[in-house]
Amino acid sequence: MIHTGSQREAAEALAAECSAVHSTVVIGDMADPLTTDALIDAARTLGGLRGVVANAGFADRRSLAELDDDTLERSLRTMVVSLAGLLRKSLPLLATSGQGRFVAVSSFVAHRFTLGASTFPATAAAKAGVEALVRAAAAENASRGITVNAVAPGYVRKDRPNKGALTDAQWQQALARVPAGRLATPDDIAAPIAFLLSADAAYITGQVLHVDGGMTL
Repeated sequence: MIHTGSQREAAEALAAECSAVHSTVVIGDMADPLTTDALIDAARTLGGLRGVVANAGFADRRSLAELDDDTLERSLRTMVVSLAGLLRKSLPLLATSGQGRFVAVSSFVAHRFTLGASTFPATAAAKAGVEALVRAAAAENASRGITVNAVAPGYVRKDRPNKGALTDAQWQQALARVPAGRLATPDDIAAPIAFLLSADAAYITGQVLHVDGGMTL
């Protein structure tokens, strides 16, 4: 089951790559509760649910002084409120799978605040909320054999280079802050998520795994 907010063509191309299994594409804004309902319905149609990757989000570079209530609420609704709804509705299905795995995607911006650099306050607040929900859900569901974890990426080179919150010059500044000396690729983030979804991660829950090339050392 593949979800996207608006990139239907890319989602359908990904589904075509997964030709060995039956897949369904769901389109919708995660800030809309009906999207979560559509995802759960699709999961039931596919025969159940063993793992969820919650990766909804966006970067808002505006400073705290520039934020208004509406823009802050948009970040919280898309990343925190929607995650709470997805957890509530997916956990019962995960509990019946025998190996329920839930992985949310957080961000380094919830942990790293540097003088002279963008602090992404709306995104930071939302991702901090994501991590708090992960820990709460992990504590509440560990006895049911469900693990709930988060991965917190650093700067990631986008699949679509023209999309993102930073200019080319800002990307170069970001690179200078990464001890590993390079930006992450999408595969760098996908690999630990795949591990946390696997049977090998059965005894890991309530954790935030930083995948950032050493930025949060």
